[in-house]
Amino acid sequence: MLVLPFARREGPVLIGRSITLRIPSRNDYPQWANLRAQSRAFLEPWEPRWTKDELDRATWRHRIQRYREDFLEGTALPLFVYENSSGKLLGGITLGNIRHGVAQSGQIGYWIGERYAGRGIMPEALKLLTKHAFDTLRLHRLEAACIPDNHRSIRVLEKAGFQREGLLRSYLRINGVWQDHFIYGLIATDVPGK
Repeated sequence: MLVLPFARREGPVLIGRSITLRIPSRNDYPQWANLRAQSRAFLEPWEPRWTKDELDRATWRHRIQRYREDFLEGTALPLFVYENSSGKLLGGITLGNIRHGVAQSGQIGYWIGERYAGRGIMPEALKLLTKHAFDTLRLHRLEAACIPDNHRSIRVLEKAGFQREGLLRSYLRINGVWQDHFIYGLIATDVPGK
């Protein structure tokens, strides 16, 4: 387990074949800002509109604070994806809107640096996170939303075993425009051995 530098609660470190997932820390800012800046044109069509100060250190501090609060409240698990061999930051994946009780569910979102796309990194990250969500957090259902034109993301979800369940009209405001999204779901019992 990794002790967060900004919290007394421990966060998971999920280690896979080629990557490790861990909660972001303030020290991740230079790698994060550099990777996001280099990948901006690649990421912008699939994300909420970037603000003028999107990559500023002050905005980063607010982001880290929000990550901390969400993690401590148990409503989200924000993780960065690191390459095992080099320690380089490759992207991020978040399990958000975590609900327990009758729902036992969460929603997954992710991003990857442009130069690392298409290498099988995000399917591996999704599998690590879904195993943690089902085995450790005891969730029953995971969801992910995807713009219908985002063919790369559709392939990632399908490789990880998610099934398309429908279309949500005008679901999220992406890059300043309300966009339809496919909704994908994965149930704990969909995973072999569950």
